[in-house]
Amino acid sequence: MNYSKFNDEVLFAIDPVVKISKEDITHLKQLAERTTRKRSRLCAHKDIRSPLHEMLIVHKQDTYVRPHKHLGKSESFHLIDGEVLLLLFEDNGNLREVIQMGDYNSGKIFYYRIDNPIFHSIVIKSESTVFHESTKGPFIRENTIFADWAPEEGDEKGIFQFMKRINQKNLER
Repeated sequence: MNYSKFNDEVLFAIDPVVKISKEDITHLKQLAERTTRKRSRLCAHKDIRSPLHEMLIVHKQDTYVRPHKHLGKSESFHLIDGEVLLLLFEDNGNLREVIQMGDYNSGKIFYYRIDNPIFHSIVIKSESTVFHESTKGPFIRENTIFADWAPEEGDEKGIFQFMKRINQKNLER
């Protein structure tokens, strides 16, 4: 597969027909291992202005995904490899639902689609995860709202406390 590098985490496929192999996924996992945020993505769409965004994304176990919601678009997520907890939140930060996800063969939920602007996040439960995400383009950063009740990326102490609360609430269920 041929691609162009957008930044340390993001690659764009440049072939007219995008084909992903196990070798490509291995490459994405190795790339994620070397990035600061422990994630990588291969965009199957040509650029951020594309009307449909399809991405293969790898997150390593220590990846923090700040709860966020999207305005004016839906998001679909198909877990290919690994295990995650999908966290859905009320606007005030109360945990609304926790969904255990795994690949198709795990017998767990392996796909979700969110149509409404709902705060959501994932917690990586395996060494790494690989998922296919689709959403409407173009990418406009201002249309992603990050929860003000959740710590920003890089706030290690805040993230530790936040995840401790999430894990405790998950155990109470």
